Amino acid sequence: MNIFKQILPTKPHFKGAIKWCRVTFLSPLHSSPTTSVEVHSLEQEVVIALGSNVGDRLHNFNNALRLMKKFGIQITRHGCLYETKPAYITDQPFFLNSAVRGVTKLGPNELLAVLKQIEKDMGRTGGIRYGPRPIDLDILFYGKFKINSDVLTVPHERIWERPFVMAPLLDLLGLAIESDVEANWHSFSKQTGGLFELWDKLGGDSMVGRDGLRRVLPVGKHLWDWSERTHVMGVLNLTPDSFSDGGKFLSVDAAVSQVRLMVSEGADIIDIGAQSTRPNASWISAEEELDRLIPVLEAVLEIPEMEGTLLSVDTFHSEVAQEAVKRGVHLVNDVSGGHLDSKMLKVAADLGVPYVAMHMRGSPSTMQSDENIQYEDVCVQVASELYLRVRYAELSGVPAWRIIIDPGIGFSKKTEHNLDILMGLPTIRREIAKKSLAVSHVPILIGPSRKRFLGDVCNRPDATERDPATVAAITAGILGGANIVRVHNVRDNFDAARLCDALLKHRKIMS
Repeated sequence: MNIFKQILPTKPHFKGAIKWCRVTFLSPLHSSPTTSVEVHSLEQEVVIALGSNVGDRLHNFNNALRLMKKFGIQITRHGCLYETKPAYITDQPFFLNSAVRGVTKLGPNELLAVLKQIEKDMGRTGGIRYGPRPIDLDILFYGKFKINSDVLTVPHERIWERPFVMAPLLDLLGLAIESDVEANWHSFSKQTGGLFELWDKLGGDSMVGRDGLRRVLPVGKHLWDWSERTHVMGVLNLTPDSFSDGGKFLSVDAAVSQVRLMVSEGADIIDIGAQSTRPNASWISAEEELDRLIPVLEAVLEIPEMEGTLLSVDTFHSEVAQEAVKRGVHLVNDVSGGHLDSKMLKVAADLGVPYVAMHMRGSPSTMQSDENIQYEDVCVQVASELYLRVRYAELSGVPAWRIIIDPGIGFSKKTEHNLDILMGLPTIRREIAKKSLAVSHVPILIGPSRKRFLGDVCNRPDATERDPATVAAITAGILGGANIVRVHNVRDNFDAARLCDALLKHRKIMS
C-alpha cells in the first residue's frame, strides 16, 4: 500500500482559504516523492463525524447538514443516529452522534476551515476539550489520502478507540466493499479485517442498546429506541372501499370512537389513511383525500387519550403529507416509497419527520399484474428494490436515521411471496447490509393484517374472519425481526407482540 504525505499550510483559515492542496505520494520503498497532484481538481469522497450535546441536538445536526451543503459538501449517505454517554469528561449531558459520507471539491484545509466556521456560526466556542458543545464536526477520512500536519490528521487519530464514532462510520459502508476508496478506509485501520474487525474488538453490535450506546430514531419530541419492544400501529381507514373496513369510519364521530378504542387496547401509533390502496383501487386526487382526512385528523388531535400516541398519515401524495404534518402528524407512511409522486421525497426531507418507504411495483391499480408479480427470489429482489427507493430518499435529503422500511406484504406479491417475506425478514436485512449497514439497521414495519393471502391459506374469504391468521402472521414477523406491526385488531395483536417480545428477551438472556 502506498504511503501518502499531505503538505498543508500550518494555520487553517476560512476567508481566502487555499484553492488547492499539493499532495505528495511517497513510495513505500523510497523516501523521495514519486507523484504530485492538486486535489482541488477532483471531487473527493469524505467522511465527517457529527456530535452534539448542547441545546436541541437534532436541530443542531440538521442545521450543520444544511450548512455543509451550502459550502459545497454534497451528502450522499447518512449513518444511523446514536445517543451516547459522554466519554473522557463524563459529567455532561448525553451526546447525539452520527456520521455522513459525501463528496466535495474542497481541499483538506479548506474543508477543515469550513467545518470550523460552521461550528463557530452555530455557537461553539473554544471551551473544554471533550466538553459540552452544540456541534462537533470531525474529518474522519478524505478520499484515499493519509494526512499529517500541524493542524489536521486524517484518518482521525482517535477513531479506533471510540464506539460512538465507529458505529456510525460503519453504517456508511456495506458488507460488500464496492470502491477503492472504501478499501483504503479499511486499510487505514491497520487490522487484517479492516474496520469490521476493529469494531468487533470494541464489542461490535452487542454494544448497541446498552453501555450508553443507543441507536435511535427521532419522532415527535422523543428519541425512539425501537429495539426495546415491538410497536403496534392501529389502522384507521377513512375510505368507502377498503378491503377490510371500508365505509365504517367515514364520519368524524365513528373515526374518533375507533381511535379511542385502539389507543385503549395498546396502539402506539394510529395510521390514518384516506386513499384506498387495495388491489385495483381507483385513485382520488390529493384535494379529495384531504377533504376526507383533515376533519378527522383535527378531531383526533383534540382527544386527551392521544397524549403519548403517535400519528401517521398513510398517503403517497406529497401535498397530503405536507398538510398532515403541518397539523401535527408525526410520520409519513408512503406505500410507493416516493414512486407515485415525484415531489414526495423532497417534501419528506423538508418535513423532517420519519418516512416509511414501502416496496411496491407499479401502482395499486397495476401492482397485481402478471408483470409485477414475477420474482426469482422475492426476498433478495424486494431488498434490492427497496434499498434503491431508500437511496433516492437519502439523496433527496431524508437521512437514514429517519427511515423505516416496509417489504410490502400484499403489494405486488402472490401468496407464496408473502409467506416467503414473513419468514425471510432476516434475509432482507442481510441483503440490504451488503449495500448499506445503516439501512439494514432501520426499523422494519410489516402489515399482513387481514390480507387476502391469509384468506387463501385459511379458507377465510371474509376479511373480518382473518384475525386469528393475522396474529399468527404478526408472530412470525416479530420473531423474524419486525419492529412495527400494522393491524386492524389492536387488542389481540398487542398481546401477541408482548409475548413475542418476552420470548426474544428470554432468548437473549439465555444466550
